[in-house]
Order: sequence, then structure tokens, then C-alpha cells
Amino acid sequence: MQDQHIASAFDRDLEAIQAQIMKMGGLVEAAIREGAQSLDTRDEDLAEQVRKGDRAIDDLEEMINEEAARVIALRAPTARDLRLILSVIKISANLERIGDYAKNMAKRTGVLSQMAPVDDSTGALRRMSREVERMLKDALDAYIQRDAEWALEVINRDREVDQMYNALFREFLTFMMEDPRNITACMHLHFIAKNVERMGDHVTSIAEQVVYLVTGEHPEDARPKADKTSVVAEG
Repeated sequence: MQDQHIASAFDRDLEAIQAQIMKMGGLVEAAIREGAQSLDTRDEDLAEQVRKGDRAIDDLEEMINEEAARVIALRAPTARDLRLILSVIKISANLERIGDYAKNMAKRTGVLSQMAPVDDSTGALRRMSREVERMLKDALDAYIQRDAEWALEVINRDREVDQMYNALFREFLTFMMEDPRNITACMHLHFIAKNVERMGDHVTSIAEQVVYLVTGEHPEDARPKADKTSVVAEG
């Protein structure tokens, strides 16, 4: 009877943590969407909203970590349950990093809004961001449903994001060579594109955690990075 009580208490704790993960995921999805929108429409008020909203994402990660540590200490989870708790911690860390990248995008809205537009670069970045946002939603749904196949599909879709990044990188180089006045704006835009590409990598890490959680094994590391550039711009 005591074991049953402990098990039900653990399940309740886990449900509470998973609810926080989904709340955090929703905030991060919105940050990606609104960060890209603020850049594309030069909406500095929306950009400021994204920057300020990052605090709530950080607070949720801290709350999830504290709750996960409490559950481990109080419930002494079995190996399988411990794997679940550790996956939650890793997923929340990836979500926090994606939120940071969305904030970085919003930070550059003010600077870029003072410069002449470079072709449809911000529109292309918004489309790339939308794909990452969809990947994140699917990865989190796969987590809730414990669907390893769905998670593997998300992992494979990251190649498309890498290809979008590569295309933008080549465009920025062309714009800078054609007109030196584009150099500063293109440097900012490349920084953002690289950040969005990194968002995709963190979404992939979330999907890999889902596969590990369901199967007990990490997916084979056979997915080649399609990012062919050697320039790294993170923040």
C-alpha cells in the first residue's frame, strides 16, 4: 500500500512538471514566432515584448529544475523514472536556449529597422523561424505522446533548416559583394540566421531526448549536419 502511495505521488509530481514543460514550450514557440515577426515588420514594441518575456522562460526553467531535484530526493525514482526526470531537465535546458536565441533576434530588430531592407531577407528568416517553431511543437507533442517515430521525423527535418540557412548565408555574401553598404545589415542578418539554425539544433536535441525516453537508446548519430558554412555567430 505504501509503495502504491509513493507511486501515485510520483505520478502527480511528474504531471505537474510536465505541465510546466508544456507551458514553457508554449512561451518559447510564441517567442520564436513574435521575434521573427518583429524583425520582418520592424515592430520595435513587439521586439521589446519578446525581450521582456524571456524572463518568464528563464523562471520556468529554474522552477522545473528545482521541482525535478525535489522529486529525485523525495521519491527515489527507479531507473526508468529517473531517466524520465533527467529528460525533463534536459528538455527545459534546450527550451531555455531556444528562448535566448529568440530574444537575440528581437534585440536586433531596433538596429535593423534603422537600415535599408536587404531584399526579402527578413521574410526568409521569418519562414525559417516558422519551420523551427513547427518542429518544436511536434517535438513537444511527441514527448507528451511518447512517440519515438514522430520524434525521429523531427530530427530529420532539421536538415531542411540547415539548407535554408546555407541558402541565406550565400545570399548575404552576394549582397555584401554587390554593395559594401549592405555589409553591416548582412552581418546582423547572418547572426540572426545562425541563431535560428541553432534553434533547430536544440529542437533536435529535444526530439533525441524523446527517442531516448521511449526506447532507452539514443538515436544513431548518423544525421549529417547540412550547415556547410564555417562561420559561427551565436549569442
